[in-house]
Amino acid sequence: MVTAGEPAGIGPDLCLALARQDFPCELTVFADRDVLSARAQALDAKVTLLDAAQTPGRAHRAGSLRVRHFPVQRPVTAGRLDPSNAPQILAILDAAIDATASGDYDAIVTAPVQKSTLNEAGIPFTGHTEYLAERTGTPLPVMLLVADSLRVALATTHLALRDVPAAITATLLDQVLAILDRDLRRSFGLARPRIAVCGLNPHAGESGHLGDEEIRIIAPAIERARAGGLSVSGPLPADTVFVPRQLAQFDAVLAMFHDQGLPVLKHAGFGHAVNVTLGLPILRTSVDHGTALDLAGTGRADPGSLIAALQLALALAARRTRP
Repeated sequence: MVTAGEPAGIGPDLCLALARQDFPCELTVFADRDVLSARAQALDAKVTLLDAAQTPGRAHRAGSLRVRHFPVQRPVTAGRLDPSNAPQILAILDAAIDATASGDYDAIVTAPVQKSTLNEAGIPFTGHTEYLAERTGTPLPVMLLVADSLRVALATTHLALRDVPAAITATLLDQVLAILDRDLRRSFGLARPRIAVCGLNPHAGESGHLGDEEIRIIAPAIERARAGGLSVSGPLPADTVFVPRQLAQFDAVLAMFHDQGLPVLKHAGFGHAVNVTLGLPILRTSVDHGTALDLAGTGRADPGSLIAALQLALALAARRTRP
């Protein structure tokens, strides 16, 4: 299923764009039906909105969308945030998590939410990744961004930069490397994933002259992973590991923090990159961008990342269920 995200953002526009083509799966959008209808009218989108509760499941066909209705609290204007509608966003996420965990759906594909709106409504929300982990009782989720053959995982996610060094611990790296290796095997079909691990500091610490986290924490974690049979290399300087000649040697790169790895990936694949949450008991993919309030309702929002997220979810779900 697809969650529509922030109703005032481009999420509804992107969901409507899914009605332009066929997909080889049953597809249900969790959203406010009236918001979708109003946005379709604004965009002059020719789409029939079907009540999911009254429509038999079948492979998705262009021209229609099956919708499970979750009403907003107040009327929505494209591009204008309203914290009053924050409960609807969480109600959609909660229902999606429960329905996927129960086996009603194979995967969740999420359109973007506006964290600030949820926070202004008094809801402590740092991101989809952390919320899904808490709701599913997952001790450690791992964010993986995928753009074609480039895969970048993060050791830490939504942290202030000043908090990152203290968060990079031996236990964290042991767990992240284990989850990354396991899910690259299970979901991506890689028999023995080759993982490159970035250093935290410039030049991977320059032998301790620019920081010693590589010597004290990162290199020992790599050695423990190797001793456990994983194919792990590093710590490597982040400014050289993404050179094409280096990347060709690896199946994934583990960056130490959000803005160490994601700028490179988004430069390489913005518009078709996909966010995958590893470590969860359910399958979740997402777009690689935000709510783009200035584009909402204009017809200029690019649905490429949502379509790529849906297609990757299909591929991963098929691989997970294959005998």
